[in-house]
Amino acid sequence: MLDDRDYMRQPEYRDSGWTPRFRFRWSWTAVLLAVYVVVFLAKVITEHFYPANLVFDSRIIPLLGGVKIIPGYLPLSLEGVEHGYLWQFITYQFLHAGVFHLAMNCWMIYLFGRELEHLLGVRKFLVLLFTSGIVGGVFQMAAAWIWPLHFGGPVLGASACAYGLTAAFVLLYPDMEMQLVLIPIRIRAKTLLIGLIVVELAGFVFPDVIMPGVGHVAHLGGMAMGWLFVRKILQGNWSRLTGALRLVEKEKPSSRRPVLEPLAEKSPADFVASEV
Repeated sequence: MLDDRDYMRQPEYRDSGWTPRFRFRWSWTAVLLAVYVVVFLAKVITEHFYPANLVFDSRIIPLLGGVKIIPGYLPLSLEGVEHGYLWQFITYQFLHAGVFHLAMNCWMIYLFGRELEHLLGVRKFLVLLFTSGIVGGVFQMAAAWIWPLHFGGPVLGASACAYGLTAAFVLLYPDMEMQLVLIPIRIRAKTLLIGLIVVELAGFVFPDVIMPGVGHVAHLGGMAMGWLFVRKILQGNWSRLTGALRLVEKEKPSSRRPVLEPLAEKSPADFVASEV
């Protein structure tokens, strides 16, 4: 019967007693989420016992006739970049201002990161994630240099990374239906991306009215990097801005993995045929 076939059998329990043997593998998405939580707890504990430290926060010291800003070592700030703290373009991605900030970024990275890691592979997935954060930081620092009054504060969070993953996912699966968390409606992925772009552009134009204190420019930079990664770097074609997406694997024929195409471009019959 079916149980006689090796691929239909249940996992064997070979340890003593009734203790099962589990083979658990951590994905890089799960590792990143765990690191975000650990760093956030370290930030909370450090700031509780050492509130005057310069590891996680910038400090403003009043002076006669003005103020002096001492940049923190890990958050991204214009003062830190001017001091040569270029590592801040990486370290700021692991810091979060509060529990809600951490939860939202972790949810977005979990939602889109799992699929992209499986689709692209670990190396390309990590390149996409970290370059989205770096480009988002560069965008934010450029805005801080041009308009320091509105965008000059320190930047924390993996939001640019999350928005980069979101943009890349939507470009690969534009017509996939998604269930929103806070609003019980289903929308297409491309509609979600358009809505995010509109909100972030509005926050950039009206920074003191629409979600003040949020790094809207960093979010736009992350989405720009997600688009660039899929349209140009992943395809290896710099001659056009639009067109059908196709993932290209540059591996030897003997080790080539099957090319995955966006589900929205296939009819049900074609999808079943390709899966078989």
